[in-house]
Amino acid sequence: MKKILKIDASARSSDSEVAAHRSLSRLLSQHFQERWQKHNSEDLFIHRDVGGAPPGFISQDWIAAVFTPGPRRNAGQRALLALSDQLIDEVAQADLILISTPMYNYGMPTSLKAWFDQVIRVNKTFTFDLARGDFPLEPVFSGKTLVLLSSCGEFGFEPGGIRESMNHLGPHVRTLSHYLGVTDFHEIRIEYQEFGDGRHRQSIEDAYRSVEQLVETLTEGVHSAA
Repeated sequence: MKKILKIDASARSSDSEVAAHRSLSRLLSQHFQERWQKHNSEDLFIHRDVGGAPPGFISQDWIAAVFTPGPRRNAGQRALLALSDQLIDEVAQADLILISTPMYNYGMPTSLKAWFDQVIRVNKTFTFDLARGDFPLEPVFSGKTLVLLSSCGEFGFEPGGIRESMNHLGPHVRTLSHYLGVTDFHEIRIEYQEFGDGRHRQSIEDAYRSVEQLVETLTEGVHSAA
């Protein structure tokens, strides 16, 4: 049995009474899960809805607790880190991390950034050693896969696209994923939402088709490696 950590970051739900208000990224993520479970019904999905229940922002006291050795932490510090510990445990269990998120102002929602800040933590998900020279950070975990399913109002954010330099979502998530032990990264994106034209409808169709193809590839890979 494989474990998939499913993280949804949109502030919108997928079941709004108004169809135009339904989250495209959440719906795409649901499609991924449905297709995955069709292939491997025994696999476990762990769901973390950071869009609906955002993690708290890190604070000065939180940082102090992180850098206090475990045996010396007081009850208040342990309480401050309890959510972080839980979120990191979910990452540790996961063979695959599935993140669905819209692009907000060319980057990730604050709720998703808060999640990354809670889980990328010294001596938990990465170690720090100056003996490594100019690259002292090293991830603790390894061999994980991350799938990023995103939606955006404009288009052309791909490498070589007309808005490549404005894309602060995909490249940021990919950079951070390294410190979660991700070695295999995939991104599928719905575009043209603000235009609402045929290109948008085609982008949705292409994204759903790409999800289906990716699921087939990934389910074969993770289970053949078991």
